[in-house]
Amino acid sequence: METLTLDEKIKLLTESARYDVSCSSSGSSRANTKGGIGNAATSGICHSWSADGRCVSLLKILLTNVCVYDCAYCLNRRSNDIRRTSLTPEEVAELTVNFYRRNYIEGLFLSSGVVRTPDYTMELLIKTVRRLREKERFNGYIHLKLVPGADPLLVEEAGRLVDRVSINLELPSRESLALLAPDKSRDSIFVPMRQVSGLITARRDEGRRAPPFVPAGQSTQVIIGATPDSDLKIMTVSEQLYRRLGLKRVYYSAYVPVMVDPRLPPLTSTPLLLREHRLYQADWLIRFYGFAADELLDAGAPNLDPELDPKTGWALRHRELFPVEVNRAAYQLLLRVPGIGVRSAQRIVRARKVQRIRLEELMQLGVVMKRARYFISADGATSGELDLSPERLKGLLLPGKKRRSGPEQLSLFPLETRDVSAITGEL
Repeated sequence: METLTLDEKIKLLTESARYDVSCSSSGSSRANTKGGIGNAATSGICHSWSADGRCVSLLKILLTNVCVYDCAYCLNRRSNDIRRTSLTPEEVAELTVNFYRRNYIEGLFLSSGVVRTPDYTMELLIKTVRRLREKERFNGYIHLKLVPGADPLLVEEAGRLVDRVSINLELPSRESLALLAPDKSRDSIFVPMRQVSGLITARRDEGRRAPPFVPAGQSTQVIIGATPDSDLKIMTVSEQLYRRLGLKRVYYSAYVPVMVDPRLPPLTSTPLLLREHRLYQADWLIRFYGFAADELLDAGAPNLDPELDPKTGWALRHRELFPVEVNRAAYQLLLRVPGIGVRSAQRIVRARKVQRIRLEELMQLGVVMKRARYFISADGATSGELDLSPERLKGLLLPGKKRRSGPEQLSLFPLETRDVSAITGEL
């Protein structure tokens, strides 16, 4: 490796970390201690986001971009001719504390290329966060990437020191992983995921006095578009991770061609950012709206419609369930109406206990009538045409299309942003 200044190392290693989008930073409540610096709040410490949705108030950096693996999609793969450098654990710890004291950052997202072996790399990462916690007495937020294949004892030790861990699934199928990341195995990823999940559950069962273990949970990342895996495959895997392992988040990252490789596909005609956008919407429906992956997609239509959000697409395929009478419908059915989100459904349920809801009152309850009008009734009254064919209705609901009456349909949230926190709007 060439000799670089500290500034050059920082620039190179932060640039090398930019493709990892799973730098979440909420859910932890690590308090400050006497003589220490920093804390982590349950509401999340990240307050600013870059234009593509990535948090910029964490120091997001690699310990090293040297890697013995040769993953086809990775900028830092061993066969890629790039400048290589490393920071010592002491340098990362000092850098984090100095940036924190200058109010540049509020926490650390630390990852690394794999040096020598997974265990050796994991030991370096643990040495870094241990120095921060014990010598520097840093109580701020730390998100640490686990190294696939590392010893379970190292995984457990890391979990006692940090707020969140993640180990990237990268690709949704065993076949895709074998093709593009031959040095990794499915088991080397899922074994530590299951271990962390089990330890989180065990600590929770021990009660409040138990020492913390990954209080903000674990997350992962899936690359979209580097393989022919369908959206159905991706969402089925994500659903299993949420239901079985209790992951906090699955992040979707549109494939970015960083180098030429015959194993990698050309970019498809469907813009990958749009596909990523739809997957985040489907993910939100699974996590908060009670949908299952096989409801949103099936073998006949394994990919999300790029033109419509997934909930509207589902509603168009199930016209027999509509219109929904808002004064009588169950809460879970209200959640499935386009234009009605969690908050507006809760308001409807509360309001109808007091009086019958009229159509003109729904907007005051937060219902997006531009979408909901074709799927609801209120006290028998309707606002949109209910006997339209799915094809005709889709044409009216497409973003940018003019309706016979009313303004243009707006998209759920701006496509140019990848801030996944923006998906909390009413679907």
